Amino acid sequence: MRNILTKLREVFFAVFPITLIVLVMNWTLAPIGSDLTIRFVIGSGLIIIGLTLFLIGIEIGITPVGQFIGGKLAKANKLWLIIIAGIALGFIISIAEPNLVILANQIEVVTEGGINSRLIIIFVAVGVGILVMIGLIRILYDFPLYILLIIVYGLILLLAIFSQVPMIAIAFDASGATTGALTVPFILALATGISVLKKHGKSAEKDSFGLVGLATCGAVIGVLALSIIQGREDLTGSLPIATVDQGILGPFWTVIPGIVKNSTLSLLPIALIFIFVNIIGVKLSPRATGKILKGFVYALVGLILFLTGVNAGFMDAGMALGAKIANLDLELWIYLISFLLGLFTVLAEPAVYVLTHQIEDVTAGYIRRKTVLFALAIGVGLAGVLNVFRIFTPGLQLWHIALPGYLIAIILMFFTPKLFVGIGFDAGGVATGPMSATFILAFSQGIAFRDNTGNLADAFGMIALIALTPVIAIEVLGIIYRIKTKKEVTNHEQ
Repeated sequence: MRNILTKLREVFFAVFPITLIVLVMNWTLAPIGSDLTIRFVIGSGLIIIGLTLFLIGIEIGITPVGQFIGGKLAKANKLWLIIIAGIALGFIISIAEPNLVILANQIEVVTEGGINSRLIIIFVAVGVGILVMIGLIRILYDFPLYILLIIVYGLILLLAIFSQVPMIAIAFDASGATTGALTVPFILALATGISVLKKHGKSAEKDSFGLVGLATCGAVIGVLALSIIQGREDLTGSLPIATVDQGILGPFWTVIPGIVKNSTLSLLPIALIFIFVNIIGVKLSPRATGKILKGFVYALVGLILFLTGVNAGFMDAGMALGAKIANLDLELWIYLISFLLGLFTVLAEPAVYVLTHQIEDVTAGYIRRKTVLFALAIGVGLAGVLNVFRIFTPGLQLWHIALPGYLIAIILMFFTPKLFVGIGFDAGGVATGPMSATFILAFSQGIAFRDNTGNLADAFGMIALIALTPVIAIEVLGIIYRIKTKKEVTNHEQ
């Protein structure tokens, strides 16, 4: 009970600032209607309860399963098994990720059917599966992460040259949606399970991170490959702005059946994999098995409540708020609101909690989770500012910001401790969870399609920037840690 209350308190104080900002905007600058406001408040409550239950389920269910499977793969130490398991696990987890399903459907709607949602999901899942496999091999054979990241981003740059501009933004947004509330905890646990039991244990700490960052690259490569294969140059788009006359409870009842189905399908593959491995493997005690399965139930109920709150409350409110604010002649306010929403939204991401706790655990408290949270919040807040600047500046495209940004991230890899490289790219993945993929993306699209004058390239790209800025923020944090450590050593010697 104490654990539940502790997590409930943490989640409440993470979600409350976002709720307060939206309510203040509704009561002052951008009223969105009473029905939509009440739905937003109800959605906030569902998010708080759902996220609390989900995090408990992750802690006692999904994380132990990931570590269990990772440990088995490390002990087997067989390349063919790593290849098969990596591709299969990456594909299965991605194809069932609720965030990816939501974004893929949204892409199909916004592009007016120009991009098929099923193709997006399949190509993303294949890309993630391949990169997860490569990431597991890297951990097992101690291949430097920063070198692999340089190779992978070089490939992404090459593919982007031959892709349509809107597809580049969609590709990076898809990468963020892939690493959602379900995928990140499992991949992190999988990486930890392998890195702890591999031959060279001295590098296990830094090898616990980086796999999520590689998985996001797989999603980008998958969508860019789809763009090149399709070769479409006629992509257009429009945004169906949320209506406020849908009532209060109606939208909740509408989305619940689909969310229950998608959430069950998301967790079922991992549960079945655990049952299979447990039967043919070590065979945990009935009590331990029951505890893990109980964790899956918590995670399922929490995920259903969380996604219901996000989709029926947060998403429509974000879209309507973005459209209202964009039509005001208050550009400075738009920048400020975008910064604050980005800053506080990342604190409510489920995977952010999982990653920051794991960072503190793996580093034995050397890197404090509050410090990482602060860096992430500032990074995502700046992403919101950059995105508004991109939308409001004629001719400015996503790659004009993303290309220099990733070049900076690659350069910083040579100056920051290698542990922070993996943490940084993982942080970029976890920052783009269900809150960003729904509320922030919807808010951004509301701005992009103000008065229906926006374009498809502006509609997507927000998630891409959210995935970028935390990487740089964490790498800078690593440099600060290095300088601080050197000063402490020098003072001790004196």
